Amino acid sequence: MKLFAPTAVQSSNPRTDLPQSDLDFTLMVQLRVAWAGEGGEEPRLGWWRTDLVSEFGGEDLFRRLLPHTWDWAVLQAAREAARRADATLRRRDHNPDRIWSLYYLGFAIDEQLDERLQELKQSGRSPQACLPDLAELSASPWNRSRFADWLTSHGPVETQATPIGRRIRGDMPPNLNQRIRCLLGALYPLADSYPLPHFRPD
Repeated sequence: MKLFAPTAVQSSNPRTDLPQSDLDFTLMVQLRVAWAGEGGEEPRLGWWRTDLVSEFGGEDLFRRLLPHTWDWAVLQAAREAARRADATLRRRDHNPDRIWSLYYLGFAIDEQLDERLQELKQSGRSPQACLPDLAELSASPWNRSRFADWLTSHGPVETQATPIGRRIRGDMPPNLNQRIRCLLGALYPLADSYPLPHFRPD
């Protein structure tokens, strides 16, 4: 099965190892957005109907099942929920493998992100110790305005409404860090459902 189509920003080598700092930044963003998108007993944005990163939801279950890595496990599960919601929207396009989003960055990059997540999970350190910007997850109560401020801090992004979500205008940056910042900024303004910010390279 065809996993992704080559684009002008991809190297001819499908596996070019990325800087660890870029991988960590991307993972932090994916995990933080996945957390913010939950909408269970501790409702946040409600983009996916999960209640994983909460004391009496997923945390209670994973603490019993995985006492040493439960904190990573709940975030990993929330990330998977976000990835599936993202994939569902992308599949509405006639060529979903040409839609580059926060949770679909191409096979080679996604593979490195999964490998890096496993490294961090096995490090014996907490998510907040490995990725300090996740400290917001322990802030109580949830603050929608604070999350929105974090999104807008990455700069304005011009988007175009499409049937599947918000397409980012302009060329897709070749640098992963810049690409993620654009995708993050395009989540604003916050919507009632996941707005699927994305690039579609021509």
